[in-house]
Amino acid sequence: MTAAHYLAVGGGLVAVAVLVVLWLLVTARRRIPLERRRYRPDQRQSALGSFSGRVLQGTDKLLGPRDGAIEEALDLAGYRIRPADFVVLIGSGTVAAFAIGLVLRGAWAGAFLAVLVPIGAFLLLRLRTDRRRRKFGLQLEETLQILSGGLRAGYSLPQSANTVALEAEEPTSTEFARVLNESRVGRPIVEALEDSARRMKSEDYYWIVQAVAINREVGGNLADVLEGVAATIRERVQLKRQVDALAAEGKLSAIILMGLPPAVFGMLMVTNPTYVAAFRESLIGMLMLAAAAVLLTIGGLWLRSLTRIKF
Repeated sequence: MTAAHYLAVGGGLVAVAVLVVLWLLVTARRRIPLERRRYRPDQRQSALGSFSGRVLQGTDKLLGPRDGAIEEALDLAGYRIRPADFVVLIGSGTVAAFAIGLVLRGAWAGAFLAVLVPIGAFLLLRLRTDRRRRKFGLQLEETLQILSGGLRAGYSLPQSANTVALEAEEPTSTEFARVLNESRVGRPIVEALEDSARRMKSEDYYWIVQAVAINREVGGNLADVLEGVAATIRERVQLKRQVDALAAEGKLSAIILMGLPPAVFGMLMVTNPTYVAAFRESLIGMLMLAAAAVLLTIGGLWLRSLTRIKF
């Protein structure tokens, strides 16, 4: 066979292979049902998912106007969950705690653990909010440096705030991102900053907002003003740290004195329940427990006023 014959045979084989591939593609596409070739997400839901959805919808309707307050509390604490989810989570934890206490020690222990769950959730929100606000106050000096540096570089105030939102740490970045989003939808940036200062409850931050508001009305070099405020804040932070170091011993003593009586009583309930059963079985015992709780609360408030120094 000559070279021409080999080329003819090779070309024929290639043509046959192409026709076979095209035929397979066409027939395979025809075999696929129409509903499989269209994107249609599965709308089916399990019984558990349907039940949880109905519970969340009912909780959302039950909250009503209180939904905004819970959402703000969660936002201040740094939690990105819906109020209905949070309430359902607390309710589930309460039921589980009551069941555990009921199985282990009876109805009294179940009720005690059930009450502890919402109280613990509230205390956790308060603790997270206070920690977040304190961290925001410690970051103000760095925030002012970024703002003043951006203004000296020729940026506008919104552009400098955008730099803070991108480069600063939490929670400063989140707060300034929220300020920028509110200003982009038409709210004046000074009002957004004032609302942020109200959420953070920072007097130093409020001074910064007032300096910005005055500068936007009367003009001047805002970068110099912010640097002066930063120097003042730096000195206040140093003084605050010295005061916190001196008051640390008193705060630790207050925590130990407040936590020791409940800890001892709880340990006795677990290790020797008959020893503390007399407090629940007689009226005098119940009155003694109530008086101890009242006196412990008064003592805690007094110790808090002694160790909480405002300046």
